[in-house]
Amino acid sequence: MSTLEIKGLKVVVDADGNSKEILKGVDLTIRSGETHAIMGPNGSGKSTLAYSIAGHPKYTITGGSVTLDGQDVLAMSVDERAKAGLFLAMQYPVEVPGVSVTNFLRTAATAIRGEAPKVRTWVGEVKEAMAALNMDSNFAERSVNEGFSGGEKKRHEILQLELLKPKFAILDETDSGLDVDALRIVSEGVNRVKANSDLGILLITHYTRILRYIKPDFVHVFAAGRVVEEGGPELADKLEEKGYAEYVTA
Repeated sequence: MSTLEIKGLKVVVDADGNSKEILKGVDLTIRSGETHAIMGPNGSGKSTLAYSIAGHPKYTITGGSVTLDGQDVLAMSVDERAKAGLFLAMQYPVEVPGVSVTNFLRTAATAIRGEAPKVRTWVGEVKEAMAALNMDSNFAERSVNEGFSGGEKKRHEILQLELLKPKFAILDETDSGLDVDALRIVSEGVNRVKANSDLGILLITHYTRILRYIKPDFVHVFAAGRVVEEGGPELADKLEEKGYAEYVTA
């Protein structure tokens, strides 16, 4: 069992020469096997939380702590965070021209596992994971995300999740830009990883449609840089019905 614990996290971002506080004291604890959904209006700080945990240099931590099994995550470099068991699926995955999906995945797996996977075993792992995500095997030879559709990019993110097997996955609006079929396939991929491991999930979304496939244990409402309400799956139903107006007004 592992624990990702966030206490009093405060974060500022520099924009146009001015510093703006985005996170204003976030408390959140995620344990192995749990799925936590973070919902809230645009600009509430959801993605800032994700990227701050992952170590994006754009965001400056001004207070609080993030620990993984008692280890100080904020003191780690970005690659150290990944090796410790943190995984970020980005809302807008970037293109990496000139680097094939095959080489990218094997290099990442080597860094995580501490040794290069045996080629025969690795090829089988990749093919099996791609088939489960309805990905054409030819994608393995293409440059990372280059020319991929939105759905293909998100499937590639979940392909990484399946192969790298982190302790905690932060999914930043993974449902963004997906049609109904792609949403189902991507969600099934996340559920498959969780079913085969003790994966803890922090799922960031605006909408409840992905929660029909990936069932949350806990739902947290984000507004103005804070968690303003918490509950179970029924809270997502309330948000679907009433929206975020009461939180924005407050």
